[in-house]
Amino acid sequence: MSTAYDDYPGRQTGPLAFVGRLWQSVAFRLALGYGVSVVLFMMVLLSVLYVQTIGVLQNRIDRQLVSASHRMTSHFEAYGLERLADDITETLTDGVNSDTEVYLLATAAGKKMAGNIAVSRDLLKPTFGIVEKQVLRDGRISYSRFRTELLADGSVLLVGRDMRDQKDLEQLVGNALMAAAVVSVLLAIIGAIVFRDQLESRVGAIRRTAAQIEAGDLTQRIPVSGKDDEFARLSHDINLMLDRIEILMDGVRHVSNTIAHNLRTPLSRIRAKLEVASRPGTDPAQVAQATAFAIREIEELTIVFDKLLQIAEAESGARRQAFQSVSLNDIVADVVELYEPVAEEKGVELRVRMDEDVMAAGDRDLLASAVANLLDNAIKYAGSPARVTVSTRRGSDTVSLVVQDNGPGIQAIERSKVGTRFFRLNRRVPGYGLGLASVTAIASLHNASLDLDDAAPGLVARITLPRLGNMTKR
Repeated sequence: MSTAYDDYPGRQTGPLAFVGRLWQSVAFRLALGYGVSVVLFMMVLLSVLYVQTIGVLQNRIDRQLVSASHRMTSHFEAYGLERLADDITETLTDGVNSDTEVYLLATAAGKKMAGNIAVSRDLLKPTFGIVEKQVLRDGRISYSRFRTELLADGSVLLVGRDMRDQKDLEQLVGNALMAAAVVSVLLAIIGAIVFRDQLESRVGAIRRTAAQIEAGDLTQRIPVSGKDDEFARLSHDINLMLDRIEILMDGVRHVSNTIAHNLRTPLSRIRAKLEVASRPGTDPAQVAQATAFAIREIEELTIVFDKLLQIAEAESGARRQAFQSVSLNDIVADVVELYEPVAEEKGVELRVRMDEDVMAAGDRDLLASAVANLLDNAIKYAGSPARVTVSTRRGSDTVSLVVQDNGPGIQAIERSKVGTRFFRLNRRVPGYGLGLASVTAIASLHNASLDLDDAAPGLVARITLPRLGNMTKR
């Protein structure tokens, strides 16, 4: 048999190598162990059944021998030795159980008076209970079970039964048990091999996909069968994970390229300014101006990296353990108070609407940062004059932070892009393209959703969180 696991270059072939591969397979060992356990249990059960059955038959024979012995003894006591001899002869010739009956009546001197077995010295000795011995019955060796009693006149009475049929039955049952054991072991081994091949054929598809992905092809996915079994569900879950990994890898490549592009321009400007300032005879005022310019550019880059670190921290879930009960109304009040001077300077009217008792579980600083980013975007892009409304809303199972403006809004086709790092709709407005990316990461950390909808006119940004008490733990 060949499976996906066997298709390795350089793998040894031959019976011994095949057996070695079988034994190295966990699936084969588990299936074989289970099969052997079932076989052992079956053998123990059949052995108990065998012993009980043979024991019942033997007990019945022993009762019959005791009964016959007592009957013959009573007959002797009532009618004498000659009549007992006649009764034994008649019993052996009546055709009832004649092929299995064993009788012997001998005088004290060892003379045979009746019976169908030869007289021997050891048979004339009384026995304690019932014994089994080989005797010469009708000229052939017979393995018999018998009881010997000494009669009142010193004569010996032996009553027994030929055990040939019993031994044949025991041998037949024993052979059947051995055959059943051998067949069961073979079936267990064959079943283990089939189970191993079935399991490894399913696992092989996963391994082949993993090897292709390891080689760099992140588009590969595990084939999912139409059956709703454990492997189909596992393959589906792994494919979802691979989809997520591919998205993250694309995001990392995009971020890396964008960071490199965004860093090159300011660093080039800083270098040009510093080169000019470092020339001999440069005016001290120009040196100071170049130094101040470099400091401002470096501060701008520091802000970019701080925002990237905040996004990475939120996406990693590192702040989730610090979640506490927070009032969204208090957060909105603080953020609005901070941005009122900015809004007034730009000619933007700020409005606040808050429902009562709007509570959620979360990180106060991160939620405040998310509201600040939404409010900052609304003020920057709404234009002047404009109106921005910040509100909190309480639902049956959720609470919401809503920032709405009456500016130009965002076209529906662009809304799915604005949460991407470094994506900017209007590059004439200062910014880094990280605000909504940060809000998206913070919302995801809080098991919340960020929705951007048309406010006709303007844009409405809504963060919807689980209400306190309904927070789903990840």
